[in-house]
Amino acid sequence: MKAKPVTDIVIIDEPESCPYLPDQIARMPLRMPLTKITAAETDLRLAQGHRRTGEFIYQTRCPNCRACEPLRIDIGEFRFSKNQRRVLNRGDRKFRQEVNEMRGDQARTELFNRHRRQRNLAKRDTDIDLEEYVWGFVKSCFDSFEMTYWIDDRLIAVSINDLGMRAMSAVYTFYDPGIEGDSIGTYSILKQIQFCQQKQLRFLYLGYYVDGCSHMTYKSRFKPNDRLIDGQWVRFE
Repeated sequence: MKAKPVTDIVIIDEPESCPYLPDQIARMPLRMPLTKITAAETDLRLAQGHRRTGEFIYQTRCPNCRACEPLRIDIGEFRFSKNQRRVLNRGDRKFRQEVNEMRGDQARTELFNRHRRQRNLAKRDTDIDLEEYVWGFVKSCFDSFEMTYWIDDRLIAVSINDLGMRAMSAVYTFYDPGIEGDSIGTYSILKQIQFCQQKQLRFLYLGYYVDGCSHMTYKSRFKPNDRLIDGQWVRFE
């Protein structure tokens, strides 16, 4: 029987403090793909619950916890609510959107750090520099691109995405925390859904849903959604 070729190698596989639930220990083996990941394979890996950081991919393999549930939206079945349409219309009047190749610069790095600090996602001494931003986002093993949002010439939000053949993954979105009252995080997801509709994609993956983590539960408001639980995608209406 012919051996199955090795497609990834494990780079890091050590327990660490969970970034979502402080009383838990996380294990997220970081793997490097050895071959180019095609658009079709991107769809497959997303369906298996893979996520990306830089040129690496990972899945949770935590010893005592299964709280992380990959969540996706079925684009064909999604319908904008009245409130979501209000958020879209208000944002479209105020913000200018651009869709570009991945870029790394000081403005994006500073915006990323400010977003994490002011939303209590990180301490000041964990700020990243431009090189780390490039390694964490711009370099990629998938076909990646960014959506940016502007008020005049001022960058106020960046959404980083991985694109497959029939699916897209929302890798990370960060924005100016000083922009209040415009639901910019929700607006960004709604624009990603619109993009998927225009490209006739089937799924938008929003990363992990973690019950008990206030920074993750917002994803459950986009319904219907599917969550990967014990290896099976389960519909939540």
